[in-house]
Amino acid sequence: MAEHSTISTLTLQHRIPDDWAADPWAEVRPLVDGVDVLKEVHPEGFADSCRHWRGPRESWPLAVAEKPRRIMITAPTCTAGCCGALYVTIRRDGDQVLWEAWENTSNTTAVPADFRFDLAQYEAELARAAADRRWEEPVDTVARLLGQTLADSGWFERWGCVLSSVSPRREEPDLPDELTGPQGVDVHFHQVHGAGERRKSYRCELIVTQDGPVEEQLRRLTDRIMADDPRKTAEAEC
Repeated sequence: MAEHSTISTLTLQHRIPDDWAADPWAEVRPLVDGVDVLKEVHPEGFADSCRHWRGPRESWPLAVAEKPRRIMITAPTCTAGCCGALYVTIRRDGDQVLWEAWENTSNTTAVPADFRFDLAQYEAELARAAADRRWEEPVDTVARLLGQTLADSGWFERWGCVLSSVSPRREEPDLPDELTGPQGVDVHFHQVHGAGERRKSYRCELIVTQDGPVEEQLRRLTDRIMADDPRKTAEAEC
């Protein structure tokens, strides 16, 4: 333990990626002692989005366990096999957390140093980030709550369908109005078929405003989806 005695501080920062089309949810970016050390060695990489931080604590991307975990800590917008990714092994060492055994498959010579964190500070920061909603814009809040509402309702199963995803749809800041649609929420679902049958997918595009109360918008969109067979108002994707 003496070789890596310096204890660093982990901070998790929500950030909406510039290329949000790859994943419209904010990424949860790890900073070590206030520095984005991952960007220095893997500038094209994105951290896991906040949608991966909604399950039980042990499923969180940076969760630490008694056994070492090798994780992909940043990935490109395409695939790791195409452009490479950054990996780290996370393990518990007494009352500390160690990040070690880095692997950069996009640049074999550029990797961060190993880091040690105080276990209590580390786990407290993970819990804080998982519960953090301050970064959300109305479109994010509506998408998150609508996803929870629809998943809990069992509505799509009633019509022989499965809810695939609910995600925010952002405006493109660099495109003229005629080339970009209004911001909103995209609801994706698919119809369940028997073995060997082709799956049919659907998308429903809903509009969300910046100034409308979130509760009213959530109620309006929920009522629209659950008014009838959702396949009647959705756009078939295949």
